[in-house]
Amino acid sequence: MSRSAEAWLPLEGITERPADPRAPVWTRREAIDRLRARLLPMCGPDRSMCEVAATEQIFCRGFQRWHDAEFHRRWRPALGTSTHLQRAQVEKLADLWQLSEQLRCSVAFACDASALCPGACRGWDEFSNDALARFCAELLGACVVVRS
Repeated sequence: MSRSAEAWLPLEGITERPADPRAPVWTRREAIDRLRARLLPMCGPDRSMCEVAATEQIFCRGFQRWHDAEFHRRWRPALGTSTHLQRAQVEKLADLWQLSEQLRCSVAFACDASALCPGACRGWDEFSNDALARFCAELLGACVVVRS
């Protein structure tokens, strides 16, 4: 992996970078809509965005953005604790749980479900405008400034 998974954590302590005066300005909603449109085709009825992001090492890095202890701490309320399952097995359970939440919340995308009913993460609310701009650059090839 070329970048540290730590760089894609909930982005605590990261400050907004100075805006490039030439960069187009997108609203937060516009950036999210465009990212969702790009990412949604990668997901499916048996594969949440969290799993896609972890497997493909894109976007927020999904389940892989947390070290083991943090992953288990965040998912314990939804999944409980296991003494015999490997991390990959718990990630599969977390993926199934996330897909169930999408159905329960009547949304097609994990970040939308998590924004409505926060659990292990807060969905779109987890990301600063600067993080959304980085995701736009990474996934859309668009160097933009994101503003609320």
